[in-house]
Amino acid sequence: MVHVLSSRILLRPADPERSRQFYGQTLGLPVYREFGTGPERGTVYFLGGGYLEVSGSTAAAPSPAVRLWLQVADVRAAYEELSEHGAEVLRPPQREPWGLIEMWIADPDGHRIALVEVPADHPLRYRP
Repeated sequence: MVHVLSSRILLRPADPERSRQFYGQTLGLPVYREFGTGPERGTVYFLGGGYLEVSGSTAAAPSPAVRLWLQVADVRAAYEELSEHGAEVLRPPQREPWGLIEMWIADPDGHRIALVEVPADHPLRYRP
């Protein structure tokens, strides 16, 4: 059995600087570490219980099979802030049939990102 000590999502954007601007400034993710220099440098961001590494680059289109799911405390506040910062909002916040409040945005390459709020009465939070 594999004993996983840490994990991270590796993102190879078309334009690393544009993606660093999006994840670092627009989303405001704090930097965990940086490595290398110049256009090939890598930046690793804190992502709640994991990490997102933006490094290298690719001309390939993003896969629709890969999406990010980010839990936030207040999805409506995130919507206002991200809208003000020019993020591409694919769908504003709404309560889903499964009880979560979700909104969808896209990063500069078109990777879809769900921002999710778990309401106080949701089974993920509420334990009778």
